[in-house]
Amino acid sequence: MTTNCTSVKWVGHAKCRACEVRNFVLFSGLSDRELDAILQPIDNLRVAQHATLYDQGAEAPSLFTVRSGLLKLRVDLPNGGQRIVRLLRQGDVAGLETLVDEPYHHTAVALLDTDVCRIPREVVLLLDKTSPSVHRALLQRWQHLVDQADHFIVALSTGSAEARMARLLLTLGCHGSHPATLFPSREDMGALLGITTETASRVIAEFKRRGLIQIEKRECVDYDHTGLSQLAES
Repeated sequence: MTTNCTSVKWVGHAKCRACEVRNFVLFSGLSDRELDAILQPIDNLRVAQHATLYDQGAEAPSLFTVRSGLLKLRVDLPNGGQRIVRLLRQGDVAGLETLVDEPYHHTAVALLDTDVCRIPREVVLLLDKTSPSVHRALLQRWQHLVDQADHFIVALSTGSAEARMARLLLTLGCHGSHPATLFPSREDMGALLGITTETASRVIAEFKRRGLIQIEKRECVDYDHTGLSQLAES
């Protein structure tokens, strides 16, 4: 990972006032002066594709907000397997467990080159004491994560392998005019859907044979939305 904001050599300091994190929901309602003080310890990180942002069980001193890219949150199982429990995109937050002084519950891995802001726990705890809106915003973030977890449990872990795969592709939102940021590996698909890598490969091959998807260089460049929707509802 490479850092930006707190590096004295970073030439982007002049752009800090326009940084997207100023509009982050936790900081809404604060004055520019308050923000200038709050943002001092916050750093921008560039996480290379396939690199690990943090590990499950590690001490959690910070939370992270995703500015661009895609993160997967992975749970390592006692039997050596793994499950991907969430995908995080722009605006999502990782590591909220730091606010209740717990270690990270997942391993966060970049599926793409990903840009995140690292926010120390102390920054948010200070805001919790000084800004009434922070508590409300945190509750909204927790609820959003719960909703995401419910979606993964219901949509991506129930039904046939074909139905799960169709729901995943629709969740990724890939289509011809707006291609998905990433078409996951078959291994990641299996970990997301609770199926084997071999089953994921077989289902994708069948979707291609039936013309439901067209893939080029691991990107979903086109799909039959109606056909996938029918499978997703089955």
